[in-house]
Amino acid sequence: MRAILTYADRLAARGHEVTMVVPARGRARAAWRNIAGAGPAWVPGFRPRVRWVPRWDANALPEADAILATAWQSAPVVAAAPARCGVKFYLVQHYESLYHGAPEMVDATYRLPLRKVVISTWLADIMREKFGAPSDVLVTPVDHALFHRVEVTVTTSRPRVLMLHHEYEWKGVADGLEAVRRVRERVAGLRLVGFGVKPPRERLPYDEFHTDPPQEALATLYSGCDIYLCPSWDEGLGMPPMEAMACGTALVTYDNGGSRDYARDGETALVARRRDVADLAARLERLATDGALRARLARAGAAFVTGAFDWERAVTRLEGLLARSAAG
Repeated sequence: MRAILTYADRLAARGHEVTMVVPARGRARAAWRNIAGAGPAWVPGFRPRVRWVPRWDANALPEADAILATAWQSAPVVAAAPARCGVKFYLVQHYESLYHGAPEMVDATYRLPLRKVVISTWLADIMREKFGAPSDVLVTPVDHALFHRVEVTVTTSRPRVLMLHHEYEWKGVADGLEAVRRVRERVAGLRLVGFGVKPPRERLPYDEFHTDPPQEALATLYSGCDIYLCPSWDEGLGMPPMEAMACGTALVTYDNGGSRDYARDGETALVARRRDVADLAARLERLATDGALRARLARAGAAFVTGAFDWERAVTRLEGLLARSAAG
């Protein structure tokens, strides 16, 4: 969601007229704290126009030079939009057939005549190999203003291992907890720090937990930990690991697809085989017990994610794709 809003906001800042069509009522709409067409409170000064609708209607979409679907639910609506809506794009941020919606319905959207923009080379490979669809790769950058190294005083034992808690099974929380349990048998001081939008429903072995931390507090949370553990089975890209890396935290991750654009085993991170808990635990133990390795990977990871990916360059590229397609 933040990536979609950031592209929209930065394009509007460059003088483009941007309208976000959002189907929502009741609580979903109230969560944005929308007032007179303004955007969400958690993106201050949001510049695009927000058009609230009870449901998507292809014939009711505004005139445009280009129109972007941002998830599998909106792709058929964009495909059915009249010509006055402009060139049709599909921003693909995950292979949603894996976990979101009926696979055959989601897969059908990738066959629609929409120009694909994907956020990782893994997704580009899927579009090409499974659907015969070319795509433009546009890796979502980390916001350097929000995510950077800050000085944090740590009074707990080390190493501090940070992990995102999520109720989706594919986020791999159970794998992460098992990997930590195994490593704790040999690394007594390891401290597991959890964070997430919601706290766990049951008691889990987190030594501390941060519930729904505000965006401006995340850099401190990341910087105060030594290792970021990402046990997700599949990720379209994976923003929290990249954010943690930008804050100087060493990364241990599964080879989950999207991570291949920033997690290079032994260079910018330690990468375990997908869904191999033993391998994940072994790499976590290696990083937990080798301070020099942690420091080297943390430095290299921070340099890579902050240098290779930049919001201004990303917006310029998207702007170019939209403009060239509209002109052509």
